[in-house]
Parts: sequence; C-alpha cells; structure tokens
Amino acid sequence: MLRARSIWLALICTLLVVLHPVRTLSQSTLTVAVEPVYAPFEFRSQSGELQGFDIDIIRAVGKAAGFGVNFQSISFDGIIPALQAGTVDAAVGAITITPARSQVVSFSRPYFKAGLGIATRTNTPNINTLEDLQGKSIAVQIGTTGALAAQKVPNAQIRTFNEAVSALQELSNGNVVAVVHDAPILQYALKTGSLKNLRVSNQLLTSEYYGIPTPKDSPNLARINQGLGTILNNGTYAEIYRKWFNAEPPALPETIATGEQQARSNWLTVMQNALPALLTGAIVTIQLAAISVVIGLVAGSLIGIVRLSKVSVLRWLARAYIDFFRGTPLIVQIFMIYFGIPAVVKDLGLEFTFDRFVAAVVALSLNSAAYIAEIVRAGIASIDVGQTEAAESLGLDATQTLRHIIFPQAFRRMLPPLGNEFITLLKDTSLVAVIGFEELFRRGQLIVAENYRPFELYAIVALIYLALTLLSSQGFSYLERRMNPTQQRRTVKKRDQALDRASV
Repeated sequence: MLRARSIWLALICTLLVVLHPVRTLSQSTLTVAVEPVYAPFEFRSQSGELQGFDIDIIRAVGKAAGFGVNFQSISFDGIIPALQAGTVDAAVGAITITPARSQVVSFSRPYFKAGLGIATRTNTPNINTLEDLQGKSIAVQIGTTGALAAQKVPNAQIRTFNEAVSALQELSNGNVVAVVHDAPILQYALKTGSLKNLRVSNQLLTSEYYGIPTPKDSPNLARINQGLGTILNNGTYAEIYRKWFNAEPPALPETIATGEQQARSNWLTVMQNALPALLTGAIVTIQLAAISVVIGLVAGSLIGIVRLSKVSVLRWLARAYIDFFRGTPLIVQIFMIYFGIPAVVKDLGLEFTFDRFVAAVVALSLNSAAYIAEIVRAGIASIDVGQTEAAESLGLDATQTLRHIIFPQAFRRMLPPLGNEFITLLKDTSLVAVIGFEELFRRGQLIVAENYRPFELYAIVALIYLALTLLSSQGFSYLERRMNPTQQRRTVKKRDQALDRASV
C-alpha cells in the first residue's frame, strides 16, 4: 500500500515537472487591459463589441507574433497599478511613454505619434496655448499627460475626471474654460459626439509617442515588439491607420529617450509627502458628510412622517421617492444631478451650471434622506399605540403628541441605525470623485497617478477612513448612553450621592 502511494506520488511530480514548461511555452493568450471609453482608440460599438485603432493594432500584433488577446476593462488610472500587480499581461489605451511610467512598467517600441491639444468653447477662440490658460479653470482626465501639463499652468484651477468624455461634458456645461487632452481624442469626440459649440486648437502643445506597456521586464515584451515590427513592415499598420484616421501614418522611431530616471522614494517618504494632502481631503470628506447628513435627517424625517400619513397620495409619493433613491446607484444619481440637469436645461435654451460642492451635497442628501425616512418611519411605528392614547387623554393634539411624546422615544431607538447611515454616508463621499471633487479618495487617486505607489497610498487612505468611522461610531455610542433613561438615572443618582458626601 505504501509502495503504491510512493509510485503515484512520483508519477504526479514527474508530470508536473515535465508539463510545467510546456504549459508556459504554449501560453498563447495575453490578458490586455483596456478602457473602452476612449474613441477612436478603444470603444464599444452599438452591439457592445470592442473596436478602435488600439484594438485592431493589438489584435494584428498578436496574429503576427502568434498569441491571442483577451481584453479586460480597467479604468485608465488603474491600468498601471494593474500592470504593477501582474494581474494583466499588457495594456492598450493611447498610453504615452513617459519617464515616470517607464520606472514601473516596460514599454514596447512606439506605435503612434500624437500630442496634446486644447478644447474650448467656440466663444473663446483666443485660447490656443498653455500660456493662454493662466489663472483659468481646466478639466483633465486623471493620470494623463494632459493632467501633468495642466499642473504646470500658473494659478490654474484643475478639475480631474475619470474619463475624457466627462471632462468634455464639464466644458460643454460651462464649468471650465478648457480641456487639455490628447488631440486625436478631442478631435474625434467633437466630430462624432453630441457636444456642441466646442472647438480644438489647431496647434499641438507637445509631441508624444504611445507605447504598449507590460509588467516590468515581462517576457511578453519581446513578442509584442516582434509583432509590432512585423505589422509596421508588411503594411498592416498603415492599413489600420488609414482606416481610423484617413491619413498616412508618420514615421516612427524604434526607441525614444525617456530621460534620466530618478530613484523611487521609500514608503515612509511617500507617506510623509502624501499625508498633508490626504488630511486636507479628509476635512472636505467630513464637511460633505456632516452637511449632507443634517439635510438628509431633516428631509428624511419629514418624508418618514409623510409615509405614515393617512392621505394615500402623500404616502404614495413618499414611497416613490424612497424606492427611487434606494433602488438606483448613488453614482448614477451624482451623474444625473451634476451632468444631466445642466445638459437638459441647456437644451431648453437656458444657461445653467452646477457648483461641484452643491451638486455633491444635493446628491448625498437626497440619497441619505431616502434611507433616513425608513429609519424614522420604523422608529415611530415601534412606539406602542398606548403612548398616543395616553397623550390624547391629556389633551395633546397630534402635533404635540408627535413632538413631545412619540419622537423623543423613537429617536433613542433610531440612533443605532442613524449612526450606521452616517458611517455609510461618510464612506459614500468617495463617489463624488467621479465629478472631479477632491475629497479624501480623489486626493489619493491624484497622488497615485503621479508616483504609481498604489498600495502605500490607498493603505493610508483606508486608515484615514477607518479612523473617521471609528470616531463617528464612538460619538454615536456616547449619544446612545447619554440618552438612555437607565444611564441617566444612574448619573443623577451618582451626582446626588456625591452631593450628599460633600455636604457631610
């Protein structure tokens, strides 16, 4: 029996040793990260299929080099961290070869020549260079070379967005003066999109080259470069270029200089440099949560009381409000309020803009009110009906009964779920980052986009959120103890005993 087990174990080990290199050598599919909201480089057709210049290029490269492609959708600011973590084998996304990125990933040879452009409204034709943007508001996509260029503009107010389309919508709504981004993207968006009264400057601000990034020192890099060289020489690249840009492709160098690379800072230095900005973002987070929960508490209490109304129409309206805001994602509500409402108003021929802070507070308050309304309704309904009858026997009307008898008792029971709602709201403030609002999470994203240290930065962000939620939890626990009748009687008793001892 023992001998048979030894034989089987030896066979299994032999198979593993023999088959492992075979599996490695026969690996014929690469996982490629892509953000499919970047037309004409990568986007989805009406049928949902991936298409675009980059998509055609990487497929042609794979065919020439003998590997298949499996696409994985990742936001642009998450592509480099995904490559660092090794969760994807390569990426396409009009990614400019820069010294900072070359420190953490390995780029292929250049496959596209581009540059930055400026998009403005047609009523500001005098803006064509970065110098013209001094002291003005600029929208950019986070983690792009356009964002880096905008940071060098003196006294500029920069708003960052996750996608280029959101930055252009911000410009269309009149909230910023310009968008700094890759010129081909801007030109294609204005040509094919529904955004009106926008223009792109004729001159390029920079000369850049796109590359295909892979994890540092990846063995797949040689295969990708081989495939790129093949399609550049056999005419496939030129055919794809003409398909998407209706022009002849420019000459491309085999390599480009990325400049002198600086040594990466250690984790302690990263934390020290990032902490002031993150703490500033934490203050903004607290302000958002505090203002939103107060407004939500007032609105939610009124809606919760209306839910108990004897008027069926009022009950139905309150229920519809609650179902809508609890049944739709908060991030969708933020987009509807900040981008959707101004766009609809402009379609009616009216000028309207939404301040980001106001829009964030409105979205968070409306969402919170729906949950608080149900907490209030449940708290009021939990009070025994005998309390109401006793109040009526004392001559109190309905309003007085609710104010002096029912609500104080219900509020004590509502404190635990209200505490949970505040903590949830505190964490949900991170979602307003999608409209470029620089609260705690967005501050962390911006720093990661500069130094590509996602683990250290997001760990600090998580710890700050944890500290805020723990403090909030302790605060609500203190309120519960103070409003507990039993605890109040104990406090009074201890105070009376202390006074008696003092008098003796």
